[in-house]
Amino acid sequence: MSRVYNFSAGPAVLPEEVLREVAAEMMDYNGTGMSVMEMSHRSAAFEEIIESAEKDLRDLMGIPDNYKVLFLQGGASLQFAMIPMNLMKNRVADYIVTGQWAKKAWQEAQKYGTANKIATSEDQTFSYIPDCSDLPISEDADYVYICENNTIYGTKFKTLPNTKGKDLVADVSSCFLSEPVDVSKYAILYGGVQKNIGPAGMVIAIVREDLITDDVLPGTPTMMKYKTHADANSLYNTPNCFCIYVCGKVFKWLKKMGGLEEMKRRNEEKAKILYDFLDGSRLFKGTVRKEDRSLMNVPFVTGDKEMDAKFVKAAEAEGLVNLKGHRTVGGMRASIYNAMPKEGVEALVAFMKKFEEENS
Repeated sequence: MSRVYNFSAGPAVLPEEVLREVAAEMMDYNGTGMSVMEMSHRSAAFEEIIESAEKDLRDLMGIPDNYKVLFLQGGASLQFAMIPMNLMKNRVADYIVTGQWAKKAWQEAQKYGTANKIATSEDQTFSYIPDCSDLPISEDADYVYICENNTIYGTKFKTLPNTKGKDLVADVSSCFLSEPVDVSKYAILYGGVQKNIGPAGMVIAIVREDLITDDVLPGTPTMMKYKTHADANSLYNTPNCFCIYVCGKVFKWLKKMGGLEEMKRRNEEKAKILYDFLDGSRLFKGTVRKEDRSLMNVPFVTGDKEMDAKFVKAAEAEGLVNLKGHRTVGGMRASIYNAMPKEGVEALVAFMKKFEEENS
């Protein structure tokens, strides 16, 4: 069985080097005589795994000392509730809705207070990022919320919104560690790891320390308080040990590759190959406004549903898998995360050229 080029939006492609290391250690991690999946989260061996993972992530992102790194369960979707529960002191928050996940976060926040939709790109199927330079920020807003890279629609904030001094909270699930980031510009940034970092089942939240308090909304469950997890160094209950272990391996791989500056260079190079082809194609076309294009998720269409389906099926036969677009948009989508090699994108473009010649 040969490896395919996996363009899935998540769970997604992982570095082969990491997969081989994990396979080699599956039966015996570091001389312990057991797999990481079998070991106690209170053991010295696991303590070293989680501490090393956090240190490497801090190094990669340049995370300031006044931010906590939390390895949490429940994926990004649980954060949709956890954020208002912990931050909505005035029961007011402003949301910029640029896709399905931002919309779901906005809808969830309405259960806890007034969630204002202060900008949206719904009018054009989320195919662009609205101008966020002068937004109607609420005077008493506890925070402003964005989903920075929209996995389904393939858009990305290239400039962070002007929050007029309010705390910025960002879901970075599908652009996590794809480029350098100034953590100090955010109050919280968080992301599910299953797109660009590790296996499914975990979210990493990077939270400014002054926001981690016991002053949360009445009725907030213990497990939904950031303070619970911060005080226990993400070990309040049994964490997703295996996921933390694999993420730690990916962090080391990223450092070895040259860090986030180098990943950004590689990601721009890969995305350019695909976007350049789409811009010149007679059959395929990208669906996103050029200046808002994501480096990670590239949606495209032929304009004919039957042709789209034919393409997806034919691509799969060539070992180019998971190219079907999200059900809300149709068409195709190539997710080209950090671990997707340049050769994968080149193989996709070569196949698209051939398909175009045969079907134009």
